[in-house]
Amino acid sequence: MTEPLILANATLVLPGETRTGSITLKDGLIADIADGTSVPAGAVDMEGDYVCPGLVELHTDNLERHIQPRPKVDWPHAAAIIAHDAELAGTGITTVFDAMRVGSIKATESRYGAYARSLASELLELRQQDALKISHFLHLRAEVCSETLVAELDEFGDADRVGLVSLMDHTPGQRQFRDMSKLEAYVKGKHGFDDEGFKAHVAGLKRMRDTYGDLHEVEAVKAARRFGAVLASHDDTTEAQVAVSAGHGIHLAEFPTTVEAARACHDHEIKVMMGAPNLIRGGSHSGNVAARELAELELLDILSSDYVPAALLLAAAQLGEIWGDMARGLATVTAAPADAVKLADRGRIDIGKRADLIRFRMRAGVPALRAVWSRGNRVA
Repeated sequence: MTEPLILANATLVLPGETRTGSITLKDGLIADIADGTSVPAGAVDMEGDYVCPGLVELHTDNLERHIQPRPKVDWPHAAAIIAHDAELAGTGITTVFDAMRVGSIKATESRYGAYARSLASELLELRQQDALKISHFLHLRAEVCSETLVAELDEFGDADRVGLVSLMDHTPGQRQFRDMSKLEAYVKGKHGFDDEGFKAHVAGLKRMRDTYGDLHEVEAVKAARRFGAVLASHDDTTEAQVAVSAGHGIHLAEFPTTVEAARACHDHEIKVMMGAPNLIRGGSHSGNVAARELAELELLDILSSDYVPAALLLAAAQLGEIWGDMARGLATVTAAPADAVKLADRGRIDIGKRADLIRFRMRAGVPALRAVWSRGNRVA
């Protein structure tokens, strides 16, 4: 048993509203919620700051960035995982689904080699040792345009905390990179290809999709069911692609690239997740639909930090301004993602929920994070 911690005189972000009050944390859970500005003896005065649920991150490439901070640099994994965990805690994220690619191309081992099984084992071992500040689950990004997807998926099982499997298809000329000029600029910049190298890259991926794509899509859907994981689509572009997603039983769409696809997702009761960097930058780096446009069309449900962890809280606050409702904006990074992956124990300030919380105040339109608690323990 631990002593209760009372966070008083806070602007509490509750389901559907914000109001001034206090919250009591005990044994890692929310034990009580009260209204008013009073600060009882022993309580911590929040000075009117926002207190909201810890952020829930469903799709981040951040762990991969720590593992490979530069091309061909393989950083010590335990150190990278711990640094990644601390960085996320420092941005207000208290639950993360760490994205790991499954599906490799043997002929280009230096760029697309298998790594997910060994990395997941190291992460889960650190979790078992209580070496991590926040809650970690696995997000397996199933790349259908590959050779080894089935074998890599078979390496995972019930004990691996696989909470999310996304169907990834990066075949050139469709989905994220319908605009081949955008793809060319991205790939040449990332891998240093010349013109001939880029052409060979495109041709190889197209052959891979023709050979393995349909089989891999079927096997990834089966794997998600085997893990008991939520299945997500990725970069749906057309109504027809969304209809296929719906047929697979998908209820979460990562980064649909057009208004047409986002609208079709809502027609099929599929939640739409967009990148926080897209919202903050005012558009997609791939030239696809802007997150703000979907927000204004009431077609945006969830935000992901994608490649900038600190973007998550900032973008949610910006959505609060766009919609004129801070509680609604923050729900896109708390309750909505928790619901999407069936985590009923977090994402809301409610009695009995996990005491995953953040404290922030607005400064010049930017949320300044002041404290983070995971299971009632201060982690940032």
